[in-house]
Amino acid sequence: MLADDYGNLYIYKNKDFSFTKYDSLGKQIGKMMLTVPYKVQTVQNPLNVPLFSENAQEMKFIDQNMNEIQRLDFKQKFGFIRMAYAEDLQQLWLLDDSTKRLIQYNFRNDTTINSYPFDISFEDLMDMLVYENKVYILTRKHIRIYSLKFEKLFEAPLENGKRFRRENDMILVVAGNFISQYVPEKGMTTIFEDPEAQIVDKNILSYFAIKGNKLYLYSLEKAKKAQQQKQLEAQPESLQPSTEKPVEKTEENTAEKPSDNTLEKLIEDTSKVQTEAIEKLIN
Repeated sequence: MLADDYGNLYIYKNKDFSFTKYDSLGKQIGKMMLTVPYKVQTVQNPLNVPLFSENAQEMKFIDQNMNEIQRLDFKQKFGFIRMAYAEDLQQLWLLDDSTKRLIQYNFRNDTTINSYPFDISFEDLMDMLVYENKVYILTRKHIRIYSLKFEKLFEAPLENGKRFRRENDMILVVAGNFISQYVPEKGMTTIFEDPEAQIVDKNILSYFAIKGNKLYLYSLEKAKKAQQQKQLEAQPESLQPSTEKPVEKTEENTAEKPSDNTLEKLIEDTSKVQTEAIEKLIN
């Protein structure tokens, strides 16, 4: 599942390679039946959605009505492309497995701008993003950041990562049931988490989570406060701010202590949207 910044939802199903778009009320806007697996890079700009297929060695762009507007065939020009990242409406970054190179390619005028040695393992590669001369690589168990000279700048374990999302200068990783942000000099910070979720996503207004065959919508502010509370409760007691002595604790204080189920309270406050449509899709 992906959500664009207008509240539209996109469902890609692996079992039949279908890609369907719904508006914020659950009405189907369009549907594509693909013949081979494709990876949807992003839907942040619904007017131009890039999809890459390693099997077909091609990238296609579709519009807001799910109509194909452009297709790029890599077979004749390159070796074997493992991952493609559309930086904008004219430039791609390609990871060529056969030559172990990172290629900067202008597809508008069909020219290769630059080519950099990039000898990494592509076996468990999940996603790639290039921003401000840094290459972000996501595998099944790690996130790694390289310079264009193939210098490793950062590495951290990250389980079940799915894809990157960039919001201006903010680099996010969408995983199975959480979303993390890369903070320079600090590393990875979890900004949203729902342990019960099957799928999570984010747009500029909300977090989304599918669980129990229902779609839940979370405001960014409430989710931020819940995450801060969870981090506070996870601290050792010695590190938590407190002026009370153990002998002075009463039942009343205990009752006023913040609940361990902060996330559950947050869930109760969220709005359920598109429940029937999502239940049908997941079932």
